[in-house]
Amino acid sequence: MQTKNNIQTSPNLPGVLAKPFGYLPAKIHSQLLVVFLNRILSTSLKAGDLDFLRNKKLIIEVRDAYIRYSVSVANGRLMTMPLDNSSDLMIRANMYDFLMLAARKEDPDTLVFQRRLVMQGDTELGLELKNFLDGLDMESAGLFPVIESLLNKSLPLYRRLFA
Repeated sequence: MQTKNNIQTSPNLPGVLAKPFGYLPAKIHSQLLVVFLNRILSTSLKAGDLDFLRNKKLIIEVRDAYIRYSVSVANGRLMTMPLDNSSDLMIRANMYDFLMLAARKEDPDTLVFQRRLVMQGDTELGLELKNFLDGLDMESAGLFPVIESLLNKSLPLYRRLFA
Protein backbone atom coordinates (compact mmCIF):
# COMPACT_ATOMS: atom_id res chain seq x y z
CA MET A 1 0.00 0.00 0.00
CA GLN A 2 1.35 3.44 -0.92
CA THR A 3 0.37 6.86 0.36
CA LYS A 4 0.04 9.80 -2.01
CA ASN A 5 3.61 10.89 -1.12
CA ASN A 6 5.04 7.53 -2.27
CA ILE A 7 5.86 6.60 1.30
CA GLN A 8 5.24 2.93 1.84
CA THR A 9 3.01 2.05 4.77
CA SER A 10 3.17 -1.15 6.74
CA PRO A 11 0.28 -3.56 7.02
CA ASN A 12 -1.52 -3.66 10.36
CA LEU A 13 -1.99 -6.87 12.25
CA PRO A 14 -5.77 -7.40 12.25
CA GLY A 15 -7.44 -6.96 15.62
CA VAL A 16 -8.65 -10.55 15.62
CA LEU A 17 -5.00 -11.72 15.51
CA ALA A 18 -3.76 -9.08 17.94
CA LYS A 19 -6.44 -9.90 20.52
CA PRO A 20 -4.77 -13.11 21.82
CA PHE A 21 -1.69 -11.08 22.80
CA GLY A 22 -3.90 -9.17 25.22
CA TYR A 23 -4.81 -12.33 27.11
CA LEU A 24 -1.23 -12.95 28.20
CA PRO A 25 0.01 -10.75 31.02
CA ALA A 26 2.58 -8.14 29.94
CA LYS A 27 5.13 -9.65 32.32
CA ILE A 28 4.99 -12.94 30.39
CA HIS A 29 5.47 -11.11 27.05
CA SER A 30 8.53 -9.32 28.39
CA GLN A 31 9.99 -12.45 29.99
CA LEU A 32 9.63 -14.46 26.75
CA LEU A 33 11.33 -11.69 24.78
CA VAL A 34 14.17 -11.44 27.33
CA VAL A 35 14.80 -15.20 27.31
CA PHE A 36 14.92 -15.18 23.49
CA LEU A 37 17.16 -12.10 23.28
CA ASN A 38 19.53 -13.36 25.99
CA ARG A 39 20.04 -16.51 23.95
CA ILE A 40 20.49 -14.72 20.62
CA LEU A 41 22.70 -11.96 22.05
CA SER A 42 24.68 -14.03 24.57
CA THR A 43 28.06 -13.33 22.93
CA SER A 44 27.40 -9.58 22.76
CA LEU A 45 26.15 -9.52 26.34
CA LYS A 46 29.24 -11.38 27.60
CA ALA A 47 31.49 -8.97 25.69
CA GLY A 48 29.74 -5.99 27.30
CA ASP A 49 28.49 -4.68 23.96
CA LEU A 50 25.11 -3.86 25.51
CA ASP A 51 26.45 -2.21 28.65
CA PHE A 52 25.15 1.12 27.36
CA LEU A 53 21.71 -0.17 28.43
CA ARG A 54 22.85 -0.80 32.01
CA ASN A 55 20.59 1.12 34.40
CA LYS A 56 18.59 2.35 31.39
CA LYS A 57 15.02 1.40 30.60
CA LEU A 58 14.09 0.52 27.02
CA ILE A 59 10.43 0.14 26.08
CA ILE A 60 9.59 -1.61 22.84
CA GLU A 61 6.00 -1.08 21.76
CA VAL A 62 4.35 -3.13 19.02
CA ARG A 63 1.50 -0.80 18.11
CA ASP A 64 -0.80 -3.06 16.14
CA ALA A 65 -0.43 -5.99 18.57
CA TYR A 66 -1.06 -3.71 21.57
CA ILE A 67 1.94 -5.06 23.48
CA ARG A 68 4.85 -3.38 25.22
CA TYR A 69 8.13 -4.80 26.41
CA SER A 70 10.27 -3.15 29.05
CA VAL A 71 13.91 -4.23 29.33
CA SER A 72 17.28 -3.21 30.71
CA VAL A 73 20.72 -4.74 31.17
CA ALA A 74 21.89 -5.90 34.58
CA ASN A 75 24.64 -8.35 35.50
CA GLY A 76 25.47 -8.97 31.84
CA ARG A 77 21.93 -10.03 30.94
CA LEU A 78 18.78 -8.46 29.62
CA MET A 79 16.16 -8.20 32.34
CA THR A 80 12.48 -7.28 32.36
CA MET A 81 11.51 -3.99 33.93
CA PRO A 82 8.21 -2.76 35.34
CA LEU A 83 5.85 -1.56 32.63
CA ASP A 84 5.01 2.04 33.36
CA ASN A 85 5.30 5.22 31.36
CA SER A 86 8.88 5.99 32.39
CA SER A 87 11.66 5.04 30.02
CA ASP A 88 15.01 6.28 28.83
CA LEU A 89 14.14 5.22 25.28
CA MET A 90 10.94 4.05 23.64
CA ILE A 91 10.84 2.37 20.25
CA ARG A 92 7.44 2.02 18.61
CA ALA A 93 6.41 0.35 15.33
CA ASN A 94 3.98 -2.17 13.88
CA MET A 95 4.73 -5.89 13.99
CA TYR A 96 5.49 -5.97 10.27
CA ASP A 97 8.14 -3.24 10.57
CA PHE A 98 9.88 -4.95 13.49
CA LEU A 99 9.90 -8.18 11.47
CA MET A 100 11.34 -6.30 8.46
CA LEU A 101 14.12 -4.97 10.70
CA ALA A 102 14.82 -8.43 12.12
CA ALA A 103 15.02 -9.86 8.60
CA ARG A 104 17.27 -6.96 7.56
CA LYS A 105 14.88 -6.17 4.73
CA GLU A 106 14.44 -2.59 5.85
CA ASP A 107 16.82 0.01 7.20
CA PRO A 108 15.88 1.67 10.53
CA ASP A 109 16.66 5.12 9.13
CA THR A 110 14.19 4.59 6.28
CA LEU A 111 11.49 3.50 8.72
CA VAL A 112 12.17 6.53 10.93
CA PHE A 113 11.95 8.94 7.98
CA GLN A 114 8.72 7.26 6.86
CA ARG A 115 7.38 7.59 10.43
CA ARG A 116 6.85 3.84 10.62
CA LEU A 117 9.43 3.54 13.42
CA VAL A 118 9.31 6.08 16.22
CA MET A 119 12.09 6.54 18.77
CA GLN A 120 11.46 8.82 21.73
CA GLY A 121 13.70 9.70 24.61
CA ASP A 122 17.47 9.78 25.00
CA THR A 123 18.83 10.45 21.50
CA GLU A 124 22.35 9.29 22.41
CA LEU A 125 21.00 6.01 23.78
CA GLY A 126 18.95 5.56 20.62
CA LEU A 127 22.03 6.08 18.45
CA GLU A 128 24.04 3.62 20.54
CA LEU A 129 21.31 1.01 20.15
CA LYS A 130 21.07 1.63 16.40
CA ASN A 131 24.86 1.39 16.00
CA PHE A 132 24.91 -1.83 18.02
CA LEU A 133 22.18 -3.37 15.88
CA ASP A 134 23.85 -2.18 12.64
CA GLY A 135 27.12 -3.83 13.67
CA LEU A 136 25.58 -7.00 15.05
CA ASP A 137 26.94 -10.17 13.46
CA MET A 138 23.72 -12.17 13.41
CA GLU A 139 25.24 -14.93 11.34
CA SER A 140 27.33 -15.94 14.36
CA ALA A 141 24.12 -16.39 16.37
CA GLY A 142 23.07 -19.97 15.69
CA LEU A 143 19.35 -19.27 15.31
CA PHE A 144 19.63 -16.39 12.87
CA PRO A 145 19.76 -18.43 9.63
CA VAL A 146 16.57 -20.23 10.69
CA ILE A 147 14.86 -16.98 11.70
CA GLU A 148 15.98 -15.21 8.54
CA SER A 149 14.73 -18.03 6.33
CA LEU A 150 11.38 -18.10 8.10
CA LEU A 151 10.99 -14.32 7.86
CA ASN A 152 12.01 -14.22 4.18
CA LYS A 153 9.31 -16.78 3.39
CA SER A 154 6.58 -15.29 5.57
CA LEU A 155 6.93 -11.51 5.12
CA PRO A 156 5.57 -11.40 1.54
CA LEU A 157 2.58 -13.47 2.67
CA TYR A 158 2.10 -11.18 5.68
CA ARG A 159 1.99 -8.15 3.36
CA ARG A 160 -0.47 -9.79 0.96
CA LEU A 161 -2.79 -10.91 3.74
CA PHE A 162 -2.83 -7.77 5.86
CA ALA A 163 -2.12 -4.84 3.50
